[in-house]
Amino acid sequence: MNSPVVVLSNNDGCIISRTDEAKKLGVGMAAPYYQNKDIIEKNKVAVFSSNYHLYGDLSARVMDTLRFVSGDNSVEVYSVDEAFVDLKSVAKEDLPSFGVTLKDTVELWTGIKVSVGIAPTKVLSKVANRLSKKDKAGSKGVLVLDTEEKIKEALENTKVDDLWGVGRQYALKVRNLGIENGWQLRNMPVEWARKNLGGVVGTRLIKELNGESCIPMKDPLETKKMIATTRMFGSPVFELKDIKEAVATYVSRAAEKLRRQCCAASAIDVFVVTNGHKEEKYVYSPQSRHRSMTIPIATSNTHELIQYAMPLVDHLYEKGVKYLKAGVTLSGLVPDASIQANLFATENRNEQRHLMETIDNINFSQRDDMIKYAATGLKRNWKMRQEMRSKRYTTRWEELYEIK
Repeated sequence: MNSPVVVLSNNDGCIISRTDEAKKLGVGMAAPYYQNKDIIEKNKVAVFSSNYHLYGDLSARVMDTLRFVSGDNSVEVYSVDEAFVDLKSVAKEDLPSFGVTLKDTVELWTGIKVSVGIAPTKVLSKVANRLSKKDKAGSKGVLVLDTEEKIKEALENTKVDDLWGVGRQYALKVRNLGIENGWQLRNMPVEWARKNLGGVVGTRLIKELNGESCIPMKDPLETKKMIATTRMFGSPVFELKDIKEAVATYVSRAAEKLRRQCCAASAIDVFVVTNGHKEEKYVYSPQSRHRSMTIPIATSNTHELIQYAMPLVDHLYEKGVKYLKAGVTLSGLVPDASIQANLFATENRNEQRHLMETIDNINFSQRDDMIKYAATGLKRNWKMRQEMRSKRYTTRWEELYEIK
């Protein structure tokens, strides 16, 4: 079926993804859901809330398939729905067939439709990918820019706004200078780019457009320098108890991520986003408040991190203020194997890792926070709204797809 479908953002607020059928109906991108509700209901557009469990699992399957098909070629996961694959070991004449194999295998093994763009640099491959997605009939989902003629044609058909690395302000600036497409930008001098496009960043962009690779592949095993977890509340929160429950929950999530990369944190930052009323009229004016501290002994233990976070929330809270969002950032990350033991700590303190591993294993296998800390709450009325979420078909036994 070619039914129109849209996906909503956190709290079912804005439209963040549309199928081609929904685009043709005039459904706006990044527009509030309520502004498009008439079009959606009139044309029976299917509407879904964000489903992060499903997206994450399917993304992992796609990335694993890319790694399998690519063999020794390195794969850099750029986002939940995008990756770069290093194809230096593939002969130039084999690139088109390899792209088709990559696309067909991903779609066969995962059921996820993908587009493939192949070019000498990351920026050019992003151009190729965008055009292959835009022209599904002509490119059949795979576009290889392996000649100067193809690169010129592709860049002439790409507005500067659509180039990877050109933000809205820079796009407006270069258009005012008479540069409308990627080919015109490609032919600008490097010195001009250094002056008008942010120094080193602009220079790198021009070189990439000219086929000189300047943005290397990232090591997939590279350790993150900080880990953050943040969410919008399902509805405005006013009570300290609810904010503490939310922050404790986010600390738990961040600690799990921390342990997955075998690290411990030596600093923690808690923030909240508030919104107020001015002159007795509602005005959307979000403001962030932060509180941070250095942790005496780096740790990845959830209960210790929660203990450090709660006093920070106390300092941030102001009675009567409307809270829209909260979050936690763990930084100063160090390998947990290199943490120096504390002579004054109890033996139990130095052996908490086994407890954390056990809890992580149980929660990973059973899902839905089978084991959780009381500080994270029971009802969690502040949770994000997902009233139109599809089932989590691949990660929940009770939500498996049924064939009758």
